[in-house]
Amino acid sequence: MKWEEVCENKQLQDLPFKIELNKWGQIVMSPAKPKHSFYQSRIQSLLEMLLQTGVAMPECAIQTTDGVKVADVVWASEPRADIILEETAASIAPEICVEVKSASNFLAEMLEKKDLYFAAGAEEVWFCNAEGKMRFYDRQQELSKSLLVPDFSEQIRRRNQPTA
Repeated sequence: MKWEEVCENKQLQDLPFKIELNKWGQIVMSPAKPKHSFYQSRIQSLLEMLLQTGVAMPECAIQTTDGVKVADVVWASEPRADIILEETAASIAPEICVEVKSASNFLAEMLEKKDLYFAAGAEEVWFCNAEGKMRFYDRQQELSKSLLVPDFSEQIRRRNQPTA
C-alpha cells in the first residue's frame, strides 16, 4: 500500500490510532492514550513559545527508507515547511522530530526511528519517555540539551505542577 492510498481510504480515517507504513507497504497502527496526547501538546506548545519562526506540528508523516513514519511532534523551519506542507508525506524530515514513548513501542523501535529521521534530513531527534523526561540527539550523539532549542526543558510538566 502507498501512503497516498492510506490518506484517501475512508475506512482508515478517524481511527483512534496513529498509522504508519513499513517498507513493504504494510500498515502499522499504534493506539494513543491521553497522557501521550498531553505530552505531544505540551511539546508542541513549548516549541511554539521558544521558537519565533518555523512551524511546530503534531503527527507529521515523513517518508523514510523504511516506509512512512509519523513523528509525534515536529518543528520545521520556514523554508522546509514551504516544501513539506504541500506534500502527502514529507520528502525531507523537519529539523526536529520528536517521539513520545507509548505503551505499544519499545526503545529499540524509537532508536530505529531516530536513525530513519536522521537519514531523511532531521537535525535533532528528541524522545519523551512515559514520565515526561526528554532526551535529545544530534546525528553523532545524545546531547545534554537541544542545540537548536537550548531553553527546552528536560522534563515536561503540567502547568503549575510543582517540581520534585
